[in-house]
Amino acid sequence: MVLPPEPIDQRERPMVGLSTSSIFPESTAHGFSYAAEVGYDAVEVMVGIDALSQQVSAVQQLIDHHQVPVCAVHAPCLLFTQRVWGLEPWGKLERSAEMAQAVGADVVVVHPPFRWQKQYAREFVDGIAALEESTGIAFAVENMYPWRASNRRGMEMYLPGWDPSTENYANTTLDLSHAAIALDDVVEMAKRLDSRLRHIHLTDGTVSARDEHMVPGRGDTRAAELLQLLAARGFAGHVVVEINTRRAEDRDARVADLVESLEFARTHLGLDER
Repeated sequence: MVLPPEPIDQRERPMVGLSTSSIFPESTAHGFSYAAEVGYDAVEVMVGIDALSQQVSAVQQLIDHHQVPVCAVHAPCLLFTQRVWGLEPWGKLERSAEMAQAVGADVVVVHPPFRWQKQYAREFVDGIAALEESTGIAFAVENMYPWRASNRRGMEMYLPGWDPSTENYANTTLDLSHAAIALDDVVEMAKRLDSRLRHIHLTDGTVSARDEHMVPGRGDTRAAELLQLLAARGFAGHVVVEINTRRAEDRDARVADLVESLEFARTHLGLDER
C-alpha cells in the first residue's frame, strides 16, 4: 500500500475546488454556498441551463458574497447545453474565456468536438492553440470516452478523439470517471500527459459504461495513486471535485459526500489543512 505523501510546500499547493455540477439539480448559487461551507479553495463554474451560470455579473456577485474564487469555467459542451450561448461552438469558447477573464479564472475546460461537428473538429487543435494565445487563458481539453452499451468496445463519438494525450494540446483535463468508461488507467494517462496536465476532475468510477462520477475512493480508478503521483511531481494546477450527488437522501448526505471528497483530495495530495 502506498502511503500518502508528506505535506508539500504551500507555495506550490494545488487548489482543491468544487464543480457546481456536483450539486445538480441545485443551482450554481448553491454550489458556491456548499463550497464555502465545506471549505473548498475554489469553484469551477459549469456553464449550463441554469441561467445564473451564464451571467458574468451573477457569478461575480457569488464570488464576492461567499469569498470563494473561481478557478475554472467549464464551457457548455454537453449534449443538453448545445443551445447555451448559441449554436456556434467557437463563440461558446470565446464567451467562456471572457467569463474566465472577468472572474479571475485561468482555465476553461472544454470537451473535444462531437463527430458530427466536422468543420469544428477539423479546426479544433489549431483553434484551441490560437484561443490560448489570444486570450491568455488555458483551454484544458478534457478526456472523454467511446460510447458503449456494455463492457464491449464502443463507438468513437469525438473528433479528433477522446484521448487528449494523442493530440498536441498545451493544456489538458483528466476526468477519472471518463477514464473508467474508456477502460484507461488514470495514472498512466497522467504520465502520458506529463506537464500538459493542467486540471483534474476528481471523481471515481468502475468498468460500467455509465458516467458514474462517484465520490473518490469508492470506485477502482486508482484515484489515490493519481493524487500521490501529482503531489510527488509538485503539481500546482487545479484538482476539482466533480461528483454526482443526485442520489443523496438529503442535504446532510450531500454535504457528507462533499466533505469526504475534499478530505480524500487533501489527504492524498499531502496538503496541510491549515
